[in-house]
Amino acid sequence: MEFLAAIALFALKVFVIIAAIGALIILILLIVQKGQRLKPLLEIENLNDHYDTLEQSIKSQILNKKELKKESKTWDENQKKWEQESRNKLYVLDFKGDVKAHAGDHLREEITAILTLAKPADEVLVRVESPGGVVHGYGFCASQLQRVRTAGIPLTVSVDKVAASGGYMMAVVANKILSAPFAIVGSIGVVAQVPNFHRILKKNDVDYKEYTAGEYKRTVSIFGEITADGESKFKTQLEETHTLFKNHIMQFRPSLDLHKVATGEYWYGLQALELGLIDSISTSDDYLLNQRKTKDLIQVSYKVKKSLSEKISDALGHSLSRLWSEISQDLFQQK
Repeated sequence: MEFLAAIALFALKVFVIIAAIGALIILILLIVQKGQRLKPLLEIENLNDHYDTLEQSIKSQILNKKELKKESKTWDENQKKWEQESRNKLYVLDFKGDVKAHAGDHLREEITAILTLAKPADEVLVRVESPGGVVHGYGFCASQLQRVRTAGIPLTVSVDKVAASGGYMMAVVANKILSAPFAIVGSIGVVAQVPNFHRILKKNDVDYKEYTAGEYKRTVSIFGEITADGESKFKTQLEETHTLFKNHIMQFRPSLDLHKVATGEYWYGLQALELGLIDSISTSDDYLLNQRKTKDLIQVSYKVKKSLSEKISDALGHSLSRLWSEISQDLFQQK
C-alpha cells in the first residue's frame, strides 16, 4: 500500500507541475497576443478540381497505357474548352446544426459573401444536417436562406442524414429539396421539457421565491410551483409556436397536407417524397457529380481560426487529459 501511495503522490506532483507550466505558457501567450485578434477566414475551394483529382487518380491505376493516353488527350481538350467557357456557378455550403443553431452565424457570413457575386443564373446548394433545436436560432437560419431566394438565385437543399424540426424549417425555404433514401425528414412540431424540483424543495423545507412583473412573465419554472393557469398558458404558447411553424411551411409548400405532416412525426426520404416534403431522392454527392459537367462548383466556408494561445491551450488540455488517464489506468492495474 505504501508503494501505491508513493506512486499516486508522484503522479499527482507530475500532474500539478505540468498543469502549472501549461498555465504559465498560456498566460505569457495571452499577454503577448493581447489586443491581437485573428480575423475570420473565408475559405474557397473549387470542387471541380477535387473531383478531377479523384477521377485522374483512379484512372491512372486502372487504365492501361493506351486507354490512359486517350483519356488524357480527351481530358486536356475538355479542360481547354471549359477554361474558355464562362460557366455558371454552383455555390456549396455545409450546415451542421446543434440545438442552439450556432452554425447560423457562419451561414450568415457565407451567404453574404455569395450574394456579393452570384447571379440569377447561378445556384446555391446547402447541405443541411440537423435534428433541430431552439425556435429563434433556426428561424434565424431559415431567414438567411430566404435571402438567397429573395435575391432571385435558385436555392437547393440536400439532406443526406437528417433535417428534422428546425432542420426542416430551413430546408423548406429551398426551391428544391433533395434527400437520401433513408435520411430523416420532417418533425414539424414543437416540444418543451421543464424539470421541476418544487416538491423536493417543499419536502426539505426550502423556500423558493420568484418575483415577476406581468401576469405571464413566468408560466412554468424549474423551482417554482406549477399552477394550472401557468401550465395552460405554457401549452398555449407552444401551440402558437406550432402555428407559426406551420404557416412558415405553407408559405413555401402550400400544396402540403398539414393535417397529415404537421403532427411532429418524422419520415425517411422515400416516405417524405410521397408526402411532398421533398422533391427528389438523391444524395448531395450524386447531385454535385452531375452538376460538375456544366457548372463550376465552388465550396464556401466561413471559419474563425484559433489563435496560437488557443491551439496550445487545447493541445495542453488534451495532453494532460491523456496523461491523467494513463496514470489512473496504471494505478488501477497495480491494485
